[in-house]
Amino acid sequence: MGAVETGILKTSENLIMASDFKLRTFSFLDSYQPQLAQYIAKDNRVFDPSEYDAALFIEIAPAMEIHAMVDLALKATRARLGVIITERSFGQLEIHHENQGEVMAAGQAILDATGLTENDRVRCTLTTNKVIRGAEKDHCIAFTGMAPGNMVVPGDSVLIMECEPAGYMAYIANQALKAANVKLNLVTTWGASGRLILAGSEAEIDAASAAATAAAGDIA
Repeated sequence: MGAVETGILKTSENLIMASDFKLRTFSFLDSYQPQLAQYIAKDNRVFDPSEYDAALFIEIAPAMEIHAMVDLALKATRARLGVIITERSFGQLEIHHENQGEVMAAGQAILDATGLTENDRVRCTLTTNKVIRGAEKDHCIAFTGMAPGNMVVPGDSVLIMECEPAGYMAYIANQALKAANVKLNLVTTWGASGRLILAGSEAEIDAASAAATAAAGDIA
């Protein structure tokens, strides 16, 4: 059986010190907005989140150590695993539960095991932040055809954002959807950068843009 000590993760086969870990993303969502929960569930391969569940996105290096983090979170709490991704350098998980306390406890179990704190996470940087006003028909067809989310129709204004690290885009998107009546066209929370495309009226897109920009600034 594995055991956890402060700053050290023990398994039956290895011993990993806190200095071996890098915390790229640690991002808590207090309440999944319906469009985001539905978007994630559409192509999900584990346990689908429900609308208004709390959630946590964590990304760490080394990549395959994310499996040990998942194991810790699931054994320590009743949180459910929604997403697990392993890339070349980083591994990412998403866990969720209707009870915020379960999600927060799962995150704390992972921090305790690695000897990291939330303050060790990488700061969020917006690399793209643009609004296209009154999008033309051909452009709208392209937006709609290239993404699995809601349609973009001629005349919509469109918010386009990218951030690094990618995992923070879930929080950014969720905050934008809380603040404005907009359509979620695309959200990507893994890879080199996170991407977000929202569409709607000019006034609603401006409100979403302001909320999303502020959300990125919250992640210090």
